[in-house]
Amino acid sequence: MIDPSSSRLRTTTKSAARVPAAAVVPMGRRPFAAAFRALVALAALTGIVFDAIDSHDLGRLFSYFTIQSNILVAVVFAWSAYRAWTARPPLSPRLTGAALLYISITGLVFHFVLDNDASGFSMTAQRTTLESIANQLLHTVTPIAAALDWLLLTAPARFTLALTGQWLVYPLLYLPFALTRGALLTPGTEGRYPYPFLDVDLHGYTGVLTNAVTFGLAFWSLALALFLLDRFRPDPHPLSNRISRPGARPLK
Repeated sequence: MIDPSSSRLRTTTKSAARVPAAAVVPMGRRPFAAAFRALVALAALTGIVFDAIDSHDLGRLFSYFTIQSNILVAVVFAWSAYRAWTARPPLSPRLTGAALLYISITGLVFHFVLDNDASGFSMTAQRTTLESIANQLLHTVTPIAAALDWLLLTAPARFTLALTGQWLVYPLLYLPFALTRGALLTPGTEGRYPYPFLDVDLHGYTGVLTNAVTFGLAFWSLALALFLLDRFRPDPHPLSNRISRPGARPLK
C-alpha cells in the first residue's frame, strides 16, 4: 500500500525546494548601499555631462569606450540603488559583473596606457577645467567606486566561469564598431579612430588586429581574475545572508 503521509511529505519537500529564500524571509532595505550606488551613478552621469558640454563633436565623444562603459555604470548603479532602497533582490551578476569589468577596463587602460607616455599609445593633451573634472570622474572615481561596491556591499561567489566569456562579447564587438566608424570617415578627420592602438592609419589592419588580440587576452585575464577573487573573497555582510537568525528555531 502507498503511505499517504509519505506522499504528502514528498510533495511538501518538492514545493519547499521551489520556494526561494526571499519568499521565506523578506529581504531588508539597504539604505547605505542604495545611497552609495546612487552617488556612483551620479558621478558617472556628471562626468558624461561635463564631457558633452565641452565637446564639439558628440558623435566622436559617444564612440569612446569610456563614455559607453560609464553610461552602463550609471544605469546599472541607479537600478541597483533603487532595488537596495526598496528591499528587492539584487541585479543579475551577468549585468553587475559586466559593468564592473568594463569600468575596470576603462580605468586600467587609461592609467596604464592612455595616460602613460611610455606606453606608446598615450593620449595626453591639454584639458579644460571641465574636461579635467570629467576625466577624473570617468577614469578614476567610477572604477574605484565600482570596485568598492563589489568588495564591500555585494555578496561573494555570484560570478561563474561562463560569465567571463559572456562579458567579453561587448569589448569584442567594439573592435568592428571602431574600425567601421573610422572607415566611413574621411581620412585625416580628427578622432577618426577613438584610440591610438586602433588607428589603422598608424598601424595598418595587421597591427590593429595584433593590438586587439593583445588587449583582448588582457581583458579576458581580468575577467578571470574577477571571477577567482569573487569565489574566494570574504562575505562583507554574512549575517544578512542567513535564512534565519543564529539561535532561532528551525523553519517549519
